[in-house]
Amino acid sequence: MTLTPDLSPDLAVMLAKGMILGLSIAAPVGPIGILCMRRTLEGGVLAGVAGGLGTALADALYAAVAAFGVAGVAAVLQDYALLLNGGGALVLLWLAVKTLRAAPAAGEGAAAGGRRGVLGLCVATFGLTIANPPTIALFAALFAGLGLGAGSDTATAVALVAGVFVGSMLWWVILSTGVSLMRHRLSPPVLLWINRGAGVVLLGFAAAMLWALAAAL
Repeated sequence: MTLTPDLSPDLAVMLAKGMILGLSIAAPVGPIGILCMRRTLEGGVLAGVAGGLGTALADALYAAVAAFGVAGVAAVLQDYALLLNGGGALVLLWLAVKTLRAAPAAGEGAAAGGRRGVLGLCVATFGLTIANPPTIALFAALFAGLGLGAGSDTATAVALVAGVFVGSMLWWVILSTGVSLMRHRLSPPVLLWINRGAGVVLLGFAAAMLWALAAAL
C-alpha cells in the first residue's frame, strides 16, 4: 500500500461501492435486525439506530482488516473464532430470554427506556457482529471480486471502509424509521405478541449458533 493520498474523483466511486457492499451485507434479516426492530418498537428510532451503529462499526472494522490486508489481525480472530462464536451465542441466548420475559412498553416510558438502553444495545450488537470472524473473509472475497482490497492504496481503502459504514448505517436508519412509523399504531397486546415472537426467533438463532459450535468441536 502506498501512503500517498489519491484525491481523484475515482474515490467517490469507491465510496459508492463500499456503501453498496455495506447495505447488501446489513440488509438480510438476522438476529441483530430482530433486536433493532424490537427496540425501535419499544424506544423509537434512536433506540433502533443505536443497535445498527454497533453492527455498522463492527462491519467497518472487519472491512478495514480486509481492505488494509491486516493478516495478523485476521489470523488471530480466526484462531479464536470458536470462542467468539460461543460468546456471541450465549449473549444472543441471554437477549432471547430477556426479550421473552419483557413486558411491552408504550408512550413516554418506552422512549425513556429506549434512551437508557441505547449504549447497551450498541455494545451488544457490536459484540454479536464481531463474534463472526468469517465476515473478514466475506469482505476480502467481495473486495477481490471488485479488484480491490489489500493491494489498493490507502485513500481507496479508507473510502471503501467509510462506504461500508455509511451503507450499513443507511440500512439501519431505513429499517428503524419504517418500524417506528408503525409503532404508535400497535396496541399493547400486539406489542406483547411481537415481543414473544421476537424472543422465539432470537432463541432459534441462538440454538442454531450453539448447534453449529457443537458440530465444529
